[in-house]
Amino acid sequence: MTRHPVPEPVIRPVAEADHAEISMLLAAAFGQDAEARLVTELRACGALVLEQVSVDPDGTLEGYVAFSRVTGAGAAHRLAISCLAPVAVRPDRQRSGVGTQLIEATLAQLRANGEDLVLVLGPPSYYPRFGFDAALAGKVAAPFAGTAFQALALSEAAPAAMPIEVDFATPFQAFD
Repeated sequence: MTRHPVPEPVIRPVAEADHAEISMLLAAAFGQDAEARLVTELRACGALVLEQVSVDPDGTLEGYVAFSRVTGAGAAHRLAISCLAPVAVRPDRQRSGVGTQLIEATLAQLRANGEDLVLVLGPPSYYPRFGFDAALAGKVAAPFAGTAFQALALSEAAPAAMPIEVDFATPFQAFD
């Protein structure tokens, strides 16, 4: 029996036609609609820096990731800082590598675009594989703290400016 390789998913920018399907994916992945509302509000206020989807060869949406602008105060006002949230994978495709591929591809794009720092609030067992570090995030005064709050420096400017203070886009206040 000949085994055929599974085709790689395609990672691409979000199109307006994807919005409804993204909302459904987020609700299915999180079991609630809070993350879908967050994305809609981040889009509406212009805070999104990068949105990408992963689609299978048939064009079915498998995963989604968004990064929104974080505003730095003091020395951090010169830094390009973003927040990774949310990231979601269709429930039947979770643990298949889709989320990893999305995160790796988008972090590379952010680095190429000149982003200095990425923040995330998520499982401490998951995000360190991408270089996220809770100790580095400990140098960031933000509405979030603890081991789930992690940071990834994409440039030398970010750690050189620390400690810093930041504010997340207004829609994140619903998650305080």
